[in-house]
Amino acid sequence: MGCMSNLLRLEAQNCCKKLDMMKKIVFMLALCCICGQQVFAQFRFGVHASPTWSWMKSDEKFLENAGANWGAKLGVMGEKQIQNTNYSLFSGIGFAFNHGGFLQSNYNRYRPWGGSDLSVDLGEADSISLPANSKLHYRLRYVEIPFGFKMRGGSNEDSRLKFFAEAPVLTLGIAAKALGDIRGAGSKFDTQDENIRDDVKGLALSWGFGAGIEYEVATHTTFVAGLFFQNQFTDMTKKARAQREANGEWTDEKARSSFRALTLRAGIYF
Repeated sequence: MGCMSNLLRLEAQNCCKKLDMMKKIVFMLALCCICGQQVFAQFRFGVHASPTWSWMKSDEKFLENAGANWGAKLGVMGEKQIQNTNYSLFSGIGFAFNHGGFLQSNYNRYRPWGGSDLSVDLGEADSISLPANSKLHYRLRYVEIPFGFKMRGGSNEDSRLKFFAEAPVLTLGIAAKALGDIRGAGSKFDTQDENIRDDVKGLALSWGFGAGIEYEVATHTTFVAGLFFQNQFTDMTKKARAQREANGEWTDEKARSSFRALTLRAGIYF
C-alpha cells in the first residue's frame, strides 16, 4: 500500500508540473500574440513596379554624359509608423533594371574595360584603341535595399488622400549583372552586349528623396504614386587606360563615374 501511495503521489506531482509548464507556455504565446498585434498594427507591406530614367556623370572632363537609359524597378516595401505620429521608417528589397547610361570619351585614345573578356581587341596603340568621340553604354542590374524616413500629411485625419515625402533615402545596391556596348568607334570596335561585370564595382551607395500621394482604395489597401530622385555617391567604374593627347603618354584614367536616376513609383500597400 505504501508503494502504491508513493507512486500516486509522484504521478500527481508530475501532473502538477506539466500543468504549470502548460500555463507558462500558454501565457508566453498570449503575450507574443499581444505584442505582435501591437507591432504589426502600425506596420504595413506593399509592392511596387516603377519605370526609371537614369544617366551617367563623371568628374573627368574627358568623359561626358551622352544619353540616358530607360529602365524599371520591381520590389517589395514595408514601413513602420513611429507610434501614433505622421512619421514612419521604411525599407524594402527589389531589383533595378537597366541602370546606367552613355559616356562619351573625348580622350585622343581610350582603352576601357580592361578587366573584361571582350569580343573586340583593345590595347594601347592607335590601331587597337578607341578614338575620340567613342561612346560607352552601361546597362546594369542591381539588387537594391533602401532605408529612409517618411513624413505623411493630408487635408484632415479621415481623408482618403494623403501626401507624403521621403527624405533622406539611403540605398545599398549590389551589382547582379553588367552589360556594355561600344558605339561610334567604327565597325572595328563597335560591339554590343559585352559582359563588363569585372569592370564595375560590386557595391553602390546612393542617397535620394521623393514625394507623392497615397489614396486609400479600401480598408488595408492603399495606392501610392510618386516621383523620386537617386544619386549614387560611390564610384561605379574601375580604372581604364587613356591617352589625352596625340602621341602622348598612356596613363591610368582615375575618373569617378556614377549614375543618377529618376523613378516614377507606382505601388500598393496592404
